[in-house]
Amino acid sequence: MNVLDELAKAAPLALVFVLPVAAVGGVVVQRMRRRSMVATMTALVLVPLVAALVGVIATSGFMYTPQLVGTVAVVAVVAAVTVPAGMLLGRSVARETLWQREALDAERRAESARRELVAGIGHDLRSPLAGIRGMTDALLDGVVHRPPEVEEYLGRIRKETVRMAGMVEDLFQLSRATSAALRLPVGRVALGEVGSDAVAAGSAVAAAAGVTVTAAEPACWPTVLGSDADLVRVLRNLLSNAVRHTPAGGTVRLSAGTRDDIAWLRVHDACGGIPDADLDRVFEPGYRGGAARTPDEGSGAGLGLAIAKALMEAQQGGITVVNVAPGCRFEITLPLAR
Repeated sequence: MNVLDELAKAAPLALVFVLPVAAVGGVVVQRMRRRSMVATMTALVLVPLVAALVGVIATSGFMYTPQLVGTVAVVAVVAAVTVPAGMLLGRSVARETLWQREALDAERRAESARRELVAGIGHDLRSPLAGIRGMTDALLDGVVHRPPEVEEYLGRIRKETVRMAGMVEDLFQLSRATSAALRLPVGRVALGEVGSDAVAAGSAVAAAAGVTVTAAEPACWPTVLGSDADLVRVLRNLLSNAVRHTPAGGTVRLSAGTRDDIAWLRVHDACGGIPDADLDRVFEPGYRGGAARTPDEGSGAGLGLAIAKALMEAQQGGITVVNVAPGCRFEITLPLAR
């Protein structure tokens, strides 16, 4: 009973000292939350230890006793174990929280991009479909019956159909390129041959637009490790994009070279440049230009650059864009073949 009586007498005194310490500790923890998770977890561990130590010292009458020495030693040992554990836990929680926040932000951006893409594709398909329906009704109702007019309407219907087929093909290629299960066959590819083929394939369109396409000494271009067919698609997308945004009389230049163990191929156009705020967006699905790149009737669904980026990443390569007068310069990189 004597021990119980002593504890009963010491309890109010201990509370008098422990409660203020706990209150101050709560304020410290609250402020640490605004700084870092590690500091918060460390404070959470130290506050109850300090409060307990203060309570023991108070009940001992602030006098040196063997029990006080033993209590201080126990608190020191507990602190030596729990403080590092709290710091490690704080780092782990901070990393997990940061990862979840980044994942949530990425998911939100992806969802926003999907909504914009669906809205853009819907708008792009609605216009030609409405035109095809109107021209078909005019043909069926006999409003247009003269042979020259019928031929003109049929040509316009075919043009819009080809345009929509191209959009559908771009959607298919984007789905394929961004698939997690995509595995591209990688082998030795001569960049010079790929560049020459791409220039030859796009020469007719470039000539019709009044744009000159040149390749600087493709015979000297390096050999890389990549997927031949997909690399051709990437380069054709870049050339098509460059020709479409280069004014008549302008020039699109292709060049290639090496640095360290990496080969690069550049497509330099004369589009007038991309707004700095849009440089990070050019590879997003649905992006079709800013102030210097105004979408027109000949524009696609805005998927070409997104497809190019996904295909380059699937080949362990990369693609970047910078503004270089008189336009912008796209650069693709791939490992050199040994």
